[in-house]
Amino acid sequence: MTKSLFPGFDGLMTLSRREGVDVRPTLLRVLTDLYVQSSTHSDDEQRQFVELATRLIDQVDDATRAAVKARLAIYPSTPTPIMQKLGLSAAQEGRRVPLAREIPAPVLAPAPAPAPVPLPVRTPSDAELRMASNMAMQPKDAADIHDMFFRAGATERALILHNLAQTPLKAAPRIPTVRAKRAIQILEMAAIAGDVENFTFELGDSLILPSRVAAQIVDDASGEALAVAARALDMPSPVFQRILLFFKPEIGNSVTDVYRLSRLYDRLSDRAALVMLAAWRGSTLAVTRAKYQPSLHDSERQRARAGASQTRPGVQPGSAPAVRTGTDGSDR
Repeated sequence: MTKSLFPGFDGLMTLSRREGVDVRPTLLRVLTDLYVQSSTHSDDEQRQFVELATRLIDQVDDATRAAVKARLAIYPSTPTPIMQKLGLSAAQEGRRVPLAREIPAPVLAPAPAPAPVPLPVRTPSDAELRMASNMAMQPKDAADIHDMFFRAGATERALILHNLAQTPLKAAPRIPTVRAKRAIQILEMAAIAGDVENFTFELGDSLILPSRVAAQIVDDASGEALAVAARALDMPSPVFQRILLFFKPEIGNSVTDVYRLSRLYDRLSDRAALVMLAAWRGSTLAVTRAKYQPSLHDSERQRARAGASQTRPGVQPGSAPAVRTGTDGSDR
């Protein structure tokens, strides 16, 4: 069970106690999500799920315990020891649901004077966000930062992100809160389902990135690029950890990588992430200019040669040579 449901469970629990990064809430949520994905389980799977979940239920916060309780309350095959641990009662066929007592009608108080309705704050459009972000830094500088980050190793990337927070470079504007929350929900669902295509599309759409850069972030094997993108969306740390465990099995199966990226994510500042986001957006302009610069240069040279090859006419309009005539007006 430990190996089939969660290969690195014991190692993560050991490092959680030793390194001080508490991933127990994430482990319990992931363990529960994996368990409820199947409608039936063997006796061995059920026994080991009870063993692991029971260890974690007493060690997590109330919010995590409530979320797991809500998930297992509607799962028909929740083991009895877990139901007792969470205070759930098994559904009994034919059992009548007790009716609530009648709620007395409240005494209506005089309605207060209506308060002035504040004007709604307009959310900037995608085009406005693009215009603001494209002016953040020169395209060449953005391309240099982009290339330097993706060529660097894990240690160098952490140093780059630390230095970006101290630079005077203009950061990209924050993603609107409503749009960011919607993106986080979609990304988490896509990660749990292993849907790479929709995950990549939603990441690029929410961060206003071209598909090429979004795919580069998702395909990045080291994981720092995904951490930057998640921080730019202000993604909660437990959600980021769940995405790592579900969506990045090559990272989720490595205890060291999970803790390395968790520490990086918790220490990563919003400003560093938004400056890097501005670099990712601006690097696209540099690539586009480099792509079309040769053709534009050739066009200029062709126009210059065409202008130089035009010969000046021997006789200008309106300046015909004078005709010499004799005294009688006839040509000589």
